[in-house]
Amino acid sequence: MPLRSLPAWLAHPLRWQRAPVPWGAVVRGALAAGPLLAAGIALGNPAAGVLAGLGAMLAGINDRPGTRRTGIVHVGLPALAGAAGLLAGSAYAAVAGGWWALPALFVAGLVSGAVSVGGPVSSAAGVQGLVTTIIGMGMPLPGEPWFKALCFLGGAAWLLVLRLVLRPPRPVGGSLDGEREALAVVFEALSDALAAVGGPGGVPARRRLTAAMDRADEALRLHRLLRHKVTDEELLLTERYAAATALCEAGVALLWEDRPLPPRVAEGPRRLAEAMRTGTPPGALSAPESSTAARAAFDRALLDAAVAFARSEPEVSSPAEVMSVAPPTVRRRMLSVGGRRYAARVAVCVTASAAVALALRADHWYWLPATAAFLVKPDLGPLFSRVVNRFAGTALGVLVFAVPAALFGGDWWLPVLAGLAGALVPMSVASRNYALQTAVVTALVLSFVWAGGDTQAAGSRVTDTAIACAIVLLVGHLPLLTNPAARVGHRLAAALRHTEDYLSHVLNSPPGERAEERMALRRAAYRALGEARAAAETVAAELPAQRARIADWAPLVSAAERIVDAATAGAVRMEHGAPRPSEREAREVTEAIAAIADALDGRATDPPPELTATPECETLADVVAELHRIRKVTRY
Repeated sequence: MPLRSLPAWLAHPLRWQRAPVPWGAVVRGALAAGPLLAAGIALGNPAAGVLAGLGAMLAGINDRPGTRRTGIVHVGLPALAGAAGLLAGSAYAAVAGGWWALPALFVAGLVSGAVSVGGPVSSAAGVQGLVTTIIGMGMPLPGEPWFKALCFLGGAAWLLVLRLVLRPPRPVGGSLDGEREALAVVFEALSDALAAVGGPGGVPARRRLTAAMDRADEALRLHRLLRHKVTDEELLLTERYAAATALCEAGVALLWEDRPLPPRVAEGPRRLAEAMRTGTPPGALSAPESSTAARAAFDRALLDAAVAFARSEPEVSSPAEVMSVAPPTVRRRMLSVGGRRYAARVAVCVTASAAVALALRADHWYWLPATAAFLVKPDLGPLFSRVVNRFAGTALGVLVFAVPAALFGGDWWLPVLAGLAGALVPMSVASRNYALQTAVVTALVLSFVWAGGDTQAAGSRVTDTAIACAIVLLVGHLPLLTNPAARVGHRLAAALRHTEDYLSHVLNSPPGERAEERMALRRAAYRALGEARAAAETVAAELPAQRARIADWAPLVSAAERIVDAATAGAVRMEHGAPRPSEREAREVTEAIAAIADALDGRATDPPPELTATPECETLADVVAELHRIRKVTRY
């Protein structure tokens, strides 16, 4: 039976979302956990090898493609959180073991859950800190707490060193090779989006363009944060990033007009991408044609980009003059309703799992709550899907481990298995199948546990995983702790508030002024919309009993995206002389967006006010049409 004919909740566990295999990460994985475990065994201290291998394994899960600096953040911050969790858990177990672990785990679960809603890196740091806290409390390994944390951190640092050293040589870019590549991908994505104008692929192409812009923005922001001295090369790169941002804004306006473009229009950004990679001039670009305001804006932005690429000396003295950094939102998300509810869910799941594990086997109780800590994460997929995949992956991993355990004696094969599994971790992540990733990680962890002296661990892993799955499945259906509709509603409400900020800026700022702030607000709106769309797709694949009262959230997210697209197109038109709306019309529309956001977030007691007649301003007319669509779907 084809997957598309199955219900979404049943088809999701079987999905494979393939991505290119990161062969560099595969090599790093093979050289990380296995050799570290072998070194510990050879030196007569297998516990140190186990902890170092564990740090390398968790770092390998976070070893995703990106620049050197994004790698430092994406791998380093969760590793620091993991070392802190291991230190705290081991120190606590030394003074208050047994059942006294439960209140500490409840607090750790609250902190982990609250931190995890801050973003992908925060999510990785939150769960890694919680899992290592559990391991520190429940895994009987010798050594002082500070020594355990140091070994763990050393394993993660070893993989990070491999990431920084084992990189293919690049002909241009120097220390900025990753940042140059990220910006080249933006120009390529823009070219693809322009080629899709007027066709069914326009909206997906715009989403890919937005994601590429977010990655480039992150890469350049991290570069500035991790460097004290600003070089001319960095200033030139940020100027070209600003040119790309202006081009993308005009490109979104062309997408909104939905008129097919000549192929030469898409060729210009593709030449800029090639120039970014090779360091050569982009050559002749397409001739200008001011048939519409959006086309005139694009041609002007393309000319500015050509000028930026032709310069060998920067015009600005600071990256802040052409790039603005969006304010952090981690603290706001932690204290939000969604953050508090998720923190409570993590705390209850982990504490209940630890209580059951302590009752079953007080000497090796860490696996059950650690499994629950991973299972409760919604960014790993719908609840039913991740429960099924976790159990199936654990059973497969145990079977794979049992084969060499039955065939070979001694402990020489453990580092070999750890090396093979470590190499497979990036491939399992690239396959985007949680069951395969769980199977690989289970075999790797069992090699650590066996080397640490627990040779009977494999038999109880399937039972512990089944119990953890049952607990998380039960808690995941408690109405006070989980509500998929509320989770999507919070994300969509946050996206609409970012949209309101962006639209207010477009309508109230004079044309041409505070352009950098406008670009940052637009990126923030699209980024929030991407998170809302991911949450909506997850809810769509939940069990029928878990679904929201609104059957399909995707139209709401699409309507919100179209509001930002319309505001972008309106900003371009108004900069080229289009009439601006009256203050009353602008205020009414932005207040309507805020009211719908409050209703979705549960803050409003009354339904949002009705909108009056459609404004004469084209920008607001487009926005109002999408607001009516949202009100109809949400019944507000």
